[in-house]
Amino acid sequence: MPEGGVSIASGSISFPTLLASRAGLKPSLIPITRCGKSRWNMQIPIESFEIGKRYTHEEVYRSLGVGNAGGIRPSIGSEGELRRLVVMTTAPDARILRENPYHDRIEGDVLVYTAAGLEGHQSVAGHNKRLIEQLETPFPIYGFSNVGSRRDMKLGKSRWEFLGLLQYLRHYKELQVDSHNNPREAFVFEMLIHREVATIPVQHGMTLSAELVSKTRADNGVEEGDRIIAREEPRESGTVSAEPIRRRLLALPPEGFEHLIKKVLELTGFKRVTVTRYSQDGGIDVNAYAMEQIWPVRGLHVQVQAKRWIHTVGRREVAELRGSLAPFARGAIVTTSFFSRAALAESSADGKNPIVLIDGPEFAGMVGGLKLNI
Repeated sequence: MPEGGVSIASGSISFPTLLASRAGLKPSLIPITRCGKSRWNMQIPIESFEIGKRYTHEEVYRSLGVGNAGGIRPSIGSEGELRRLVVMTTAPDARILRENPYHDRIEGDVLVYTAAGLEGHQSVAGHNKRLIEQLETPFPIYGFSNVGSRRDMKLGKSRWEFLGLLQYLRHYKELQVDSHNNPREAFVFEMLIHREVATIPVQHGMTLSAELVSKTRADNGVEEGDRIIAREEPRESGTVSAEPIRRRLLALPPEGFEHLIKKVLELTGFKRVTVTRYSQDGGIDVNAYAMEQIWPVRGLHVQVQAKRWIHTVGRREVAELRGSLAPFARGAIVTTSFFSRAALAESSADGKNPIVLIDGPEFAGMVGGLKLNI
């Protein structure tokens, strides 16, 4: 046994590590000289990831045992089992969203992740399919967001912010307009961001993920109907012409979307239309009253919730709006995205005040029919 109690037999330890042990240095801080230039070699992986903390690209892929390229990266065990996934996304700025309103984004506690490729039709294949496997095996999915450019010297190399563990919610096919304004079928994945546990030890990732997934399903009653949107297949008639408009709607700020709804209501038979103070609280956004020409319901108070979302509106949002309505008011949700089947069922459930649901393609069709400029 060499001095210091460290063996290098059969390649069990690297020569730099042996030097470090004898010098009393951590292997992560070993200076290695190549071609006359010194650099610091990282040997010890990150043992725990902290939500909100930034890491280098190398720290992420080496510590989690995944590849160094791609948006979805699996770590495969010695027996071929999936140990974990890493999802790498980018926080879009205003310019990126103007150029590509379908870009990945975080809305509340949901990460909306579009499959790779800006042109042509997409399919669920390769690593994309791995996300869906979490329904059967609750392996950990680590989420990281690139928060800056390589040219930003203030950030340095630590540009990947840890979002937390992710939980697969749903995926669906939607009609989008690509960078050349051509319609194409794209697949969108929605994942819940778990922020309950601030620090995730890598060796306990599987256990923590299983506990978080199980708790969410028990607390929120996640059901099959909320994993499926009300329209799975893109509609061929009308939707293609409306999608360029929906693309522009997605690029609007939330306040701009609310005022557009106000304009549509004013042009379709409603008066005393007002937008409530913007608060991001998920409450009532627009109030309106039916005019005389809509005689069967004239004077009816309508309260609208605007959701300029890219992710799906579920059953919970419909139920919460119903509980927020003024007495005798009729409720409606207008979104730039879609509704789950469970949301659709909740909106017309027997014995409950019905809620009108207007999804992105339908509202885009209204805006186009009224020839409104966005």
